[in-house]
Formats: sequence, C-alpha cells, structure tokens
Amino acid sequence: MTPRLVGIDEALDGPLRFDALIDARSPSEFAADRLPGAVNWPVLDDAQRREVGTLYKQVSALEARKIGAAMVARNIAAHLEREIGPRTRDWQPLVYCWRGGQRSGSLAWFLAQIGYRTAQLQGGYKAFRERVRRDLDELPARLDFVVLAGRTGSGKTRLLQALAEIGAQVLDLEGIACHRGSVLGALPGRPQPTQKRFDTLLWEQLRRFDPARPVFVESESAKIGTLAVPPALLTRMREHGRVVRVHLTGDARLALLLEDYAFFADDVEGFCARLQALVPLRGHGCVERWQAAARAGHWRDVFADLMTSHYDPLYEQSMRRSFAGLHEAAVVDLDDGGKDAVRHAAARLLDAAAGGTPR
Repeated sequence: MTPRLVGIDEALDGPLRFDALIDARSPSEFAADRLPGAVNWPVLDDAQRREVGTLYKQVSALEARKIGAAMVARNIAAHLEREIGPRTRDWQPLVYCWRGGQRSGSLAWFLAQIGYRTAQLQGGYKAFRERVRRDLDELPARLDFVVLAGRTGSGKTRLLQALAEIGAQVLDLEGIACHRGSVLGALPGRPQPTQKRFDTLLWEQLRRFDPARPVFVESESAKIGTLAVPPALLTRMREHGRVVRVHLTGDARLALLLEDYAFFADDVEGFCARLQALVPLRGHGCVERWQAAARAGHWRDVFADLMTSHYDPLYEQSMRRSFAGLHEAAVVDLDDGGKDAVRHAAARLLDAAAGGTPR
C-alpha cells in the first residue's frame, strides 16, 4: 500500500476526516507551531537533526544519509511500538513534516505498509503556513467587528470574558498573545508564543466565527508585546469596526489595575526593570520616582501616576490615530470592575450589537 498525497486545501476543507494528524518534525519545530490537533512523532529529534546536518555539510551527503537512516528507523520503530497497539485497520492518519519530504515520507511509508490508509501532506508545514498567511489576509473582511475601546484599566478584557460566557463571539487577542499589550503586560509564568503560533491560533479563531454574528474584540496596537497583529485584521477593526467606548471611573480603574497587577508585589525588581523601557518617553527622573515608590511599597501611588502621566495620554494619541469617528461612538458605562457590573454591561452590549447598534 502506498501513502496518498493530499494537498493542504483538501486536508483542511475536504470531506475526508483523518483520525490522527502526525507531525514528523523535531520537538522544537513542533513547539514553535503546528497544525491544529497534531501530535508529535519526531522522525529525528533536535540533537539528531543537528548531527545529521553537520555530517552533511562537513563530511558527505552519503555519510549523513547512512547515519540518518539508522536514526530514523529506530525512532519510527519506537513510535510504532508505543502508539499503534490499539489502532484498528480502518485508522486513517495524515502525516506531515516541514516540506512534505523524507521525514514524513518515511513515517507514512511504514504506516502504509502495516495496512493503514495513510495520507502524506503535500508541501508539509510550509504549505500550511502559506495557507494561514493567505487566510489572515482574507478572513477579517468577512467579519463584523465590535471594537471595545477604553483607557487602561477600564475593564475591556473582563467585558470580553463576560461576553464569551453569555455566548457572544469573542476574539481575545491579548489572551492568544499571552500579553496585556503594555510595557507591564507580560504575564508571570506565561511566555508569549512564537509569531507563527500566534498566527495559527488566531487563524483557528477567525475560521470558526459566523459572519452573520458580530465578533467582539478589544482595540489593539499593531504589536502585542513582541507579536505583530495581522495588518488586514487591524485595518478591518479600525476602518469598518463598530466602536464602543468602555468607561470606568478613575478610582474604579485604579482598583482594577491594582488587582490585575498585584503579582508585581512579589517581583518588585522585575517591575522596576520593565519601567526602564519608559525612559525614552518619560525621562529618567519620572521613571526613577516610580521605581522608588514601588520599592517602598506605594503601589497605589505608582499606578495612579502611571495612569495619568503615561497610559491615558498614550491611549488618547493612539485612539485619535486609529479611529476617526471615536467621538461619535456609543459608550458602555461600568459601575465598577466587579463580576455583576461587568456581566450586566455585557448583556446590554450583546443586545445592542445584535440589533445593529452601537455604530
């Protein structure tokens, strides 16, 4: 039996559904990004790839292939011994590697020889990546975005979460990026994904949305931490999105910020280190004052000053630049950042958006 070659469009959109999606690349390649739902059966691990590559460059292609073939055979044998025991004859896997070449071809061949109806992804991960990039250029234009705009600490993320809980379509860009979007936005214990992984996770979300229903999203800059938001998505949000201004009073905003960033109390020097990035904008004196207040435990003073001196002016500049009709946008008032207030606001907003407002 010979593995069947399957193109990326057929694999993603065709009627055939595979029982397993097997990534034959190395663990580091798999960690950086992969097709949705894939499992990793590395034909060569990272160290082996480096060894074979070095032999190829420094000795000869023949020597690299001889050593590599033995490694591949042992690795595939281990995968088969571990994985295929419970598989019945009608099991249908799809196997891929970087370009759809020797790594996936070797694994697919073995599976086919056992008798499984095995498919190999033509073009491999590279073809998938090209499809993702193409779709990220096209999918946003099909969607009706309701864009939540509001100053830092106004409860936009909490409002998105409440909307999701009551069944609204929500695109949480900061959640996907594992970052809150500001100089203090990195989340403890949650590193950002690679750009490719961010793109794939975003692509998965956009594909699932019903174009007949609004999609709620928070206004964002072109970058969230180190990650770039696709230009087509930003353009759609800014030029065609229905903007809603989320308003929370100053005291309530400060309380929300102190709650969301309370973890900095356990990492004061980490907080101070992040503030260094603001020196070009705010000057050494201002940043040193914030750092001294943080080290003294005066968190309320630090965040109150950050709000008025840094975040609010920056927000106003960004909004004027991104949304021409912001002054005409509907406003959602939050009494506070608590669950009840946010939940009630989410229900009102969902009803209004479903009726074609706000605009």
